[in-house]
Amino acid sequence: MSAIVDHLTDPDLPSRRDLPRYVAPLPAAVEDLGLRLAPVVALVNLVGTAFGFWYYGFHPFSEPAVVWQFAAEPPAMWAFVPDSPVATLFIGVAFGLWYLDRPSPYWSALAFFGCLKLGLWTPYTLSVFFDGFIGVGWPMYLFLYCSHLAMVVEAFVLHRITDFPVRAVAVAVLWYGVNDVVDYFVPVVGTPHHTTVPPQVVDAVTGWYTHPWPAHQYAAVGAVVLTLLATFLALTTRVKLLERGHVDG
Repeated sequence: MSAIVDHLTDPDLPSRRDLPRYVAPLPAAVEDLGLRLAPVVALVNLVGTAFGFWYYGFHPFSEPAVVWQFAAEPPAMWAFVPDSPVATLFIGVAFGLWYLDRPSPYWSALAFFGCLKLGLWTPYTLSVFFDGFIGVGWPMYLFLYCSHLAMVVEAFVLHRITDFPVRAVAVAVLWYGVNDVVDYFVPVVGTPHHTTVPPQVVDAVTGWYTHPWPAHQYAAVGAVVLTLLATFLALTTRVKLLERGHVDG
């Protein structure tokens, strides 16, 4: 506990480098607060990961232990199903490693892509399919909406702890590119594996989720555009850091 208290008052944070507002949109005070609260942020995100796996249907202390979307997806593709919980896992680990003085550009790049992409994709789909999602009730709807926007805020703190080296961005592009492919275009096993949106249902004959038009297309467009946006912002951050002499080539 004393280590956390010391960190909250430690003035020796990574410097805020000169970057364009579109890649570093947060006020310095917000970035500083996020870094000072890094262990708390990491813990909150890991708790969010646990909640997210529960939301998708992993209930280890219940019978059956696997329900909802996990139950309707082939186990071989489960890694591609809980997109938001995986993103919060990435950023929880990224902040945790930085706090322990073992920062990883790979975890940070994955966290940036995941939190930016899923932090925007979820509110987008909640809005597009409002009539279907509001069935969860206003408290859960608002929690999902606001908590995912908070992921975007977290993503824009990461430029303080990573330089987005190209090899790390490449790993993130590979992971989220493959995710888009199996989520919307080539599912490998069964049908596409993206987070369910209205009006999807489980087909009584095949046991797989249906993917009716145009709902599937709306979800796919949002995901692909946001993967491209994350790629652009990460690489632009890298270029601007190089141009302004903050990192070596």
